[in-house]
Amino acid sequence: MKNSIYGLTIEQLTEWLVDQGQKKFRAAQIWDWLYKKRVTNFADMKNINQECIDLLDANYVLRTLEQTVKQESEDGTIKFLFKMQDGNLIETVLMKFPYGQSVCVTTQVGCNIGCSFCASGLLKKSRDLTAGEIVEQIMEVQHHLDAKAEDERVSHIVVMGIGEPFDNYSHLMNFLRVVNDQKGLSIGARHITVSTSGNPQRIKDFAEENIQINLAVSLHAPNNELRTRVMKINKAFPIEKLMDSIDYYLETTNRRITFEYIMLHDVNDHVLEAQQLAKLLENKRHLSYVNLIPYNPVDEHDQYRRSTPEDIKAFYETLKRKGINCGVRLEHGTDIDAACGQLRSKQIKKDKAV
Repeated sequence: MKNSIYGLTIEQLTEWLVDQGQKKFRAAQIWDWLYKKRVTNFADMKNINQECIDLLDANYVLRTLEQTVKQESEDGTIKFLFKMQDGNLIETVLMKFPYGQSVCVTTQVGCNIGCSFCASGLLKKSRDLTAGEIVEQIMEVQHHLDAKAEDERVSHIVVMGIGEPFDNYSHLMNFLRVVNDQKGLSIGARHITVSTSGNPQRIKDFAEENIQINLAVSLHAPNNELRTRVMKINKAFPIEKLMDSIDYYLETTNRRITFEYIMLHDVNDHVLEAQQLAKLLENKRHLSYVNLIPYNPVDEHDQYRRSTPEDIKAFYETLKRKGINCGVRLEHGTDIDAACGQLRSKQIKKDKAV
């Protein structure tokens, strides 16, 4: 199988072309056709000579994703299910906000983190996505917007789909460099957020990348006993190690970090946990933001329920009184298998039943 050309940064594309005997300036021309004019066929690159077109065609492809399902919510959220060249399925979500169009991308086929409340972990990881496959999710959504002819563009990205991004670090970083490139899609670094369940070494590596991309950490509990219960990664990287790496990140970047906290009824949503969370973040509250997330119930994890509005409010108010910046996430696409991985797992079951 040929690789997606979207996996190459402009520097990598330039180097490859020169190695193939092509002129260096061809890279900028090709880049323009890919990301500004957004062609879907190499032959449509009108100012590229035939020798170079044939070279591209022999080594790369423009489309490796096939849209299998598209679900649209009443609030405008669209969830895409894509089939890849090897038959694996991935999800991508387009969310409409007053500030623009945000896309949630997937970085792995399945997930090995094993959070006990999460639908995306129902199917174990089978492989990492390449940088090209991640970029192509953005391109597929942008093609969808282009077809509407309303002059809309993907303006924000959240790397919060299926998989643990930091377990696919090199492909993740190539993806981020491609979509952030000013001569390409030019999606601002501060409009991109990477969410991780918390590998301390990778958090430190990310701190040293010297980029302005936002970091979010899935915390979901303020103590080791509870966090290990809902997130098995905490056995390998307990809160003390995680917080040490976060301190390093904050000291290195001086950038605010978001802590994601899913509200599970009578599990992690008591005032006591709110007080413990405030204590945990006390020395970094000036650069911390807690995102309280109402739980999306999943059939396979029926031991969990969504926290009541009253409990969410009490949790929120406790954090605010303790000086912790926080908010409650607005919901999107609750009527279209909103939980990450839910659409994919349902489609796989459907395929097996046929």
